[in-house]
Amino acid sequence: MTSDESPSGAPQRATPPHGGTPPHGGTHPQGDTPPHGDTPTGSHHAGRAGERSVAAAFALSMAAALGLAVVYWRGGQPQLEGTFLALALGGLGVGLALWARYFMPHEDVEEARKPIASTEEEIELFREEFEQGERILTRRKLLVRLAGGSLATLGAALLFPIRSLGPRPGKGFKSTPYRQGLRLVTSDGRPIKAADVAVDNVLTVFPEGHVDEGDTPTLLIRPSGTNRPRPGREQWTPDGLIAYSKLCTHVGCPVGLYQAGEHLLLCPCHQSTFAVLDGAKPLFGPAARSLPQLPLRIDAKGYVVAAGDFSGPPGPGFWDRDRP
Repeated sequence: MTSDESPSGAPQRATPPHGGTPPHGGTHPQGDTPPHGDTPTGSHHAGRAGERSVAAAFALSMAAALGLAVVYWRGGQPQLEGTFLALALGGLGVGLALWARYFMPHEDVEEARKPIASTEEEIELFREEFEQGERILTRRKLLVRLAGGSLATLGAALLFPIRSLGPRPGKGFKSTPYRQGLRLVTSDGRPIKAADVAVDNVLTVFPEGHVDEGDTPTLLIRPSGTNRPRPGREQWTPDGLIAYSKLCTHVGCPVGLYQAGEHLLLCPCHQSTFAVLDGAKPLFGPAARSLPQLPLRIDAKGYVVAAGDFSGPPGPGFWDRDRP
């Protein structure tokens, strides 16, 4: 029996020494893989293509988010805003999806519950796989930065619609444009003289130059009865004229009905009723506060002017209404 024959007499293939290579022209036995650490050429090309695709998607998202911010800042245009928002969100979503496709594991792995501590073999296997992944994904920092930049620019663009909410309220709810010496005018801007208001008549007036302000509508009345002013308001009703905010203190409906015989103002929305001769005190309905009163005086030319702002914030209540 020769060294090239098996005990059964069949020829036996010569094998290279451990760690050697097959003879010239030979191939690895079926099932063998390239030496540990080598990355297949196809995986390398796929990794580079994946990097470019992910980077392009994140860059598109960033550019669209910046475009959205610019369009909104310049006044807004619904179609462009929708297009840029769709591109920003779509680019971000596509980038994350491609990241998962190219650089995340796809195997479904199941194993029985075992002790949490990893064995030395598992730790070594993880290190090898991680290092192999690093060779496939060669521009990880760039892609991470692009992803972060995409999220940051999109978040910055979404801050701009906050401007649509308008300025911060501040003390705006607690004061109106009425100032001392400001004339009262009709809705068409005509100044009102004291002689223009007949007895038991009511006019809707505004501060001059602020006809379109929502908190300025005012009821100017010359009631035929005797006014009972509240302490400190004795000089607020010159020549028998009295003025109250037209906004109901319940939910802000216009108080537009005046019953001259009873000297009552009525809100048509929920039937709140206010006593004109008693500081517009509520007598009936859901309103719980009096209508704010406007101090008046008559100037040298006979025009009715404001002597200050309302006695309180006009309209319905809000959480810090009574705070200074």
